[in-house]
Amino acid sequence: MSALTALNSMNRRGFLRAGLAGATGLVVGTYLPGRADAFPMTSAEPEALNAWIHISPDDVVTIICDKSEMGQGILTSMTMLAADELDCDWSRVRWEFALAEPVYANPAFHAQGTAGSSSTRACYEPMRRAGATARAILVQAAAQRWSVEPSECRTANGKVLHPASNRSFKYGDLAVSASKLPQPQDVQLKDPSQFNLIGKPTKRLDTPIKVDGTAQFGIDVRRPGMVYATITRCPVFGGKAASFDATKAKAIPGVIDVIQISSGVAVIASDTWTAFQGKGALEIRWDEGAGSNLTSENIMQSFAQQAAGPTPIARKDGNGVAGLESATQKLEAVYEAPYLAHSPMEPMNCTAEVHSDGAEIWAATQMQTAAQAAAAKILGVKPDAIILHTPFLGGGFGRRGSVDYVSDAVQVSKAIGKPVKLTWTREEDTQHSVYRPMSYCKFVAGLDAQGKPTAFTAAVACQSLSKVSFGVAKDNLDPQSVEGVADIEYDIPNIQINYALTENVVPVSFWRSVGYSQNGFFSECFVDELAAAAKEDPYQFRRRLLAKSPRRLGVLNLAAEKAGWATTLPEGRFRGIAVLNPFQSYNAQVVEVSVNRNAKTYRVHRVVMAMDCGRNVNPSTIEAQMQGSVVWAMSMLKNVITIDKGRVVQSNFNDYPVARINETPKIEVYIVPSTEKPTGVGEPGVPCLAPAVCNAIFQATGKRIRRLPIRPEDLA
Repeated sequence: MSALTALNSMNRRGFLRAGLAGATGLVVGTYLPGRADAFPMTSAEPEALNAWIHISPDDVVTIICDKSEMGQGILTSMTMLAADELDCDWSRVRWEFALAEPVYANPAFHAQGTAGSSSTRACYEPMRRAGATARAILVQAAAQRWSVEPSECRTANGKVLHPASNRSFKYGDLAVSASKLPQPQDVQLKDPSQFNLIGKPTKRLDTPIKVDGTAQFGIDVRRPGMVYATITRCPVFGGKAASFDATKAKAIPGVIDVIQISSGVAVIASDTWTAFQGKGALEIRWDEGAGSNLTSENIMQSFAQQAAGPTPIARKDGNGVAGLESATQKLEAVYEAPYLAHSPMEPMNCTAEVHSDGAEIWAATQMQTAAQAAAAKILGVKPDAIILHTPFLGGGFGRRGSVDYVSDAVQVSKAIGKPVKLTWTREEDTQHSVYRPMSYCKFVAGLDAQGKPTAFTAAVACQSLSKVSFGVAKDNLDPQSVEGVADIEYDIPNIQINYALTENVVPVSFWRSVGYSQNGFFSECFVDELAAAAKEDPYQFRRRLLAKSPRRLGVLNLAAEKAGWATTLPEGRFRGIAVLNPFQSYNAQVVEVSVNRNAKTYRVHRVVMAMDCGRNVNPSTIEAQMQGSVVWAMSMLKNVITIDKGRVVQSNFNDYPVARINETPKIEVYIVPSTEKPTGVGEPGVPCLAPAVCNAIFQATGKRIRRLPIRPEDLA
């Protein structure tokens, strides 16, 4: 066990004051300016630390990752950032996941968490600064022992070198003496020309342990004396258990108890499978509440009605009404997108061990601060009484940003006085998720006699993610609900985007690529409609309107070039194109599709993608994320969460399928070299796939697809 692991139970203030003094060797914290107000200590204490480096006498460098690793590769990227500036021996680098602590708050949203494709963007400089600080201290320690000036020394491959005398120290030799030196407040970061790791394809640090099975995911956690539990909720959103009969459930060997908690009825057993069996044997009378009359149809009807009324304006350039009145040709179209579940392969689970003055929790969560706060509220303690560990996540996609499953586990452990692992069934996970919002969008646009747009207007209606997640949507406007429509960069003189904030009892939350996932489909399909109305090639039409947006135009041109847009396709193949700028990144995709109109099926054969995410940290991660984004988005094309009588119709992968290996197209990823600040890659590759595919299907069939999922009748 490392010194860092041994210190896991130390409280936050003690941890900061000690500075990991109990660990033998050098420990470095990097300061994040402006964060002291967010996490106030005493006036004598420093600003909040946000990253740690531990160098031990045996020459091992341990870098702490405060982000959730859910397959996106951030563990490796963060480690590369610090290790490159430190000039350490990459083969001697180790890592550990951070505990939930305020000092690890993500500057992007002032809480510890992993979301919004913000990890690299937020940590690029702080992690580099942590490495540079450690390097400066090591150089100072070596210079003192040699009685030379630090400027005479340099570092390379885990050593401090003195070229004039041909002397050197390994970092481990300097760790103890360096730990006694004050940390410099201002260090020089490397010029990018000096990078040894950053920007180079690098193998992931977590691959070996995932291959050999030693990586610990949330579902792998075991505790002494632990019992197992599962939960059943009212099938209707907003309902609750009025009464239950547990006689049949308790008759099953291994079922220990059945209890009611705030979210439903929990079955506790000697193992997870037995808990699932007990769940199936419960007899529960539900109070379904007011939500039992909801259906997908009447929800969408209400969205359309609200979008047609007076609504707040999310963006206004010029005069949309005047632009429409002066148009030679006017186009209208309504687009719709359904609720969608996240369905990560690892179902929701949490292990909780409640004790008299707090709890220790193992939760595969994307939002450590929220999970810690939820547990503290249930137990009536302060957040720092909750020790929260974050193991690997078996997929997240935004679902693990909610903490309902953490609350379940804490309530059960509190009630029974034992450590408990609570696991949701796949059916529970599908029918009680927090869904991507259903959304409605009506476009009206005008073209002049030369086919140039004179006006572009849209009215979007959906539930507000900001209001649901944060309790507020200022002036009833939610930027995340209109992103992908309100931020179009096309050169159109008159643009107006309205937003209707809608509410109902269906729980919604962030889904991979957030508002862009549905709005990108809406806007890029409608732009294709404008190109067709202008009788212009859809690629050239976009090019003409993006002359003032060089980065978006750059990825558009690159994708079209690599796809051979101007070349003739084999018979039966058709191309579609889309370009968006999600999460400050720029993404364009060209797809090749074939349609069997007799069988009413389609197939995506090839996806060519261009990605501009600023300076690259690990090109291998970027490529893998883009490939994964395509597969994820292909599932979106055939999935739907249907609400009937207030409940979800779908239940498992048999009726909520994910893309299979045999459906995966050839995927080509081209990364734009850039010196711009790094931006996100976890989500930006998702939104373009749906419009590109639907635009290609239009080329094949002459029919526009304006609602998802793609249905057989769309292909006839």
